[in-house]
Amino acid sequence: MNAPALHPWLGLVLLLLAAGLRAATPNRLVRRKLQLTLAVSFAALVLGAVLQFGQVPGNLLERLRSVEVLLLTLAAISLFIVAAVNPLTVDRIPSRFPSILQDAIVVGLFALAATVVLEEKFLTTSAVGAVVVGFALQDTLGNAFAGLAIQTEKPFRAGEWIRIGEYEGRVEEITWRATKLRTRADTFLIVPNSVMSREAIENFSEPVLPTRVWVEVGVTYNAPPAQVKAAMLEAVRNAPLALADPPPDVLLMDFGNSAIVYRARFWVEDYGDDNRARDQVRTNIYYTFRRHNLEIPYPIQVEYLREDLPASHPEVRQRFAEALRGAPVFAGLDDEQRRRLAESGTERVYTAGERIVHEGEPGESMFVVVSGRVRVTVGAEAREVATIERGGLFGEMSLLTGQARTATVTAMAETALMEITADAFREFVLEQPAVLEPITAAVATRRAELERTRAAASSAGLGAVDTSFLATVRRFLRL
Repeated sequence: MNAPALHPWLGLVLLLLAAGLRAATPNRLVRRKLQLTLAVSFAALVLGAVLQFGQVPGNLLERLRSVEVLLLTLAAISLFIVAAVNPLTVDRIPSRFPSILQDAIVVGLFALAATVVLEEKFLTTSAVGAVVVGFALQDTLGNAFAGLAIQTEKPFRAGEWIRIGEYEGRVEEITWRATKLRTRADTFLIVPNSVMSREAIENFSEPVLPTRVWVEVGVTYNAPPAQVKAAMLEAVRNAPLALADPPPDVLLMDFGNSAIVYRARFWVEDYGDDNRARDQVRTNIYYTFRRHNLEIPYPIQVEYLREDLPASHPEVRQRFAEALRGAPVFAGLDDEQRRRLAESGTERVYTAGERIVHEGEPGESMFVVVSGRVRVTVGAEAREVATIERGGLFGEMSLLTGQARTATVTAMAETALMEITADAFREFVLEQPAVLEPITAAVATRRAELERTRAAASSAGLGAVDTSFLATVRRFLRL
């Protein structure tokens, strides 16, 4: 007795539809899932041909018919779900129907059709159903159901940074069996979904970006909290990876045994950059504290010897005097005058990339490069106009006239500077009044060279400008 002729033709139609859709779509997920439809349709076609044209014993005929119908049902359900819920014209996974959920829907509809609609015997249904479950799930039911819950509830998505127990990394892929994380060491960590379902999950990328991180530092009890907070905010704002908006803040966290503990909180665009951002902020805090004479105390239980030289130490003053000797503006001073001027300077230390002065901000001091080098830039596009190394200086116009900074100066390496303020310079000039005229003349000449606008000026004209400039300096310094 032969099977009805409709079944093999139905298998052929499903096979051709699946093959055509797989060839036409650019979606890799669709092409991969259509492999099940192709395999099952081909199996149903072969079985239908055997039943139609072959000689099958009567005791096997009914069972083989049931298997054929189940295979056709599975192929039709799989083809329908894949075509209905996936974007067929783009290579993208649908957000509402991830791969694991699509497989669960296919299995559920197939089980429903097999047990309710077709009313097949339990033995046949369970045998084919076991094959389908093994093909779709590919692992233990515990990991499968946990993966289904993760895909449905979406506590995290691919590309987000999470911490699960002792594990931390960026989510790369979520499968039936496990979740793949890329760690900070740029290695893959495969965490079973059953572990993910039991542990608390911390998502650093939700509910919104960016992510807030922080660093803590202990500061001496002698420093006023307002001064410490201002210095820490300065350090954070100079860190390239710390966002300006939302704004950072500083909190006083604890009165420790040997220090007051402060926490600087700031935001980063990508949590994967948090270690580098913390490094930048901590580095800037160290140099900023040194400039503001803020001490990070050693533990009180530890006995130590300080090796830092005080600002008034002869060796420090000698370095200042040597730097002044290399500055053309102070070439007219003798050794004693340079030594006296060096005594009025204050050491300022900056790390690479830290801004020293900002274009347009007020200033009443100048800087002499003692060691390292700095970059001078102008304009919103930060066009570089000069590089200043040991013995060079900048800010002399702010020192002598109080005018705003005309450029932004940034440290290119760890740089030590001698800062001379207008008040300190005024005291020096009152003690050495003869030095003012040669210094202002040298500054005027330097300004003329930099501006390149008075190259053709006559010596008489330049002298008139020098006299006017000297008068401006005297008025500003109240001499």
